[in-house]
Amino acid sequence: MSIASEVRTGRLSVSVAGGVATVEISNLAQRNALTKAMCLEFQELMPQLDSDPDVSVVVLRGAGDTFCAGASISELSSVLTDPQPNGPTVDHLSRADSAIASVSKPTLALVDGACMGGGWQIAAACDFVIANERAVIGLTPAKIGIIYPRPGLERLVRLVGHANAKYILLTGQTFSATEAKALGLVADVVPSESFEEKCAALINTLRSRSRFSMHAMKRLVDCEGATGKSVVDQEWADAWAAMPASPDMEIGINAFLNRQLPQFQWRPME
Repeated sequence: MSIASEVRTGRLSVSVAGGVATVEISNLAQRNALTKAMCLEFQELMPQLDSDPDVSVVVLRGAGDTFCAGASISELSSVLTDPQPNGPTVDHLSRADSAIASVSKPTLALVDGACMGGGWQIAAACDFVIANERAVIGLTPAKIGIIYPRPGLERLVRLVGHANAKYILLTGQTFSATEAKALGLVADVVPSESFEEKCAALINTLRSRSRFSMHAMKRLVDCEGATGKSVVDQEWADAWAAMPASPDMEIGINAFLNRQLPQFQWRPME
């Protein structure tokens, strides 16, 4: 399976194997910077992967030894503030962010090399970010006189707190992977020599878990603080009521009691 844009400056490609969809950002001439066309591709691609019954986990990574240098500087205006004939300007980067964040399946970003500006926003739209120890991360809008997009800024505050968010954004500093983890920008840092092996093991772990549990808990985590209390309460009520009806609960209990590996069966409704 492959989806690629017509533009010559960059593309997304996706391969599906063993239930894992790997989406690769490829724009080597610009250190995998995101063009408007690539942001539009995200908006088209992610719902397709979410609805594909053969996909259980979605992985985002960059081509070569760079994750993503952010939005393409040569297309920055059209990426962030694209004027529309009959309405306000469109932030295509944040629409790509929303497409990734809306996926109901587990998503993770594997960050190697540079992850800058909008590159972190795209990575952080996944459920969590795993960084190679040689990765460097920086949110640098203050270096080029722009404002970081609202979804990325709001997520940054949630992850690192107000003071650290100001420190990161106002200084525009670049952080090592270890520093980024300490700040809360990434979930884990893996040594370079074992990066691929450990990431593959993590993906296999996700594939072995109950899809019912992961889908439900991801939705519950995402809805906390994002909507009114009555809506959150209803999400919890629905999830709790669905738990005994899912085959995975009985499968998991029986496997545990018999010291076996569970073979979970629940799948999202098409």
